[in-house]
Amino acid sequence: LRRERGFFKTLKVEEVNLQEYTALDEARQGIGAFMTLYNERRLHSSLGYVPPAEFAAQYHQAQM
Repeated sequence: LRRERGFFKTLKVEEVNLQEYTALDEARQGIGAFMTLYNERRLHSSLGYVPPAEFAAQYHQAQM
């Protein structure tokens, strides 16, 4: 639960509060782009400063 709160705080601070969406589709697109960045390229300290996608790939490779 704590990680979800951290994500939503980051989403609000780094995306939602900085934008002035004029339509729901615009908000969906902006938030979707942020989530892609967050999950695929953003470094996460809890994962050893690697993006989640890279961490998952490393994990799956180690399991083989």
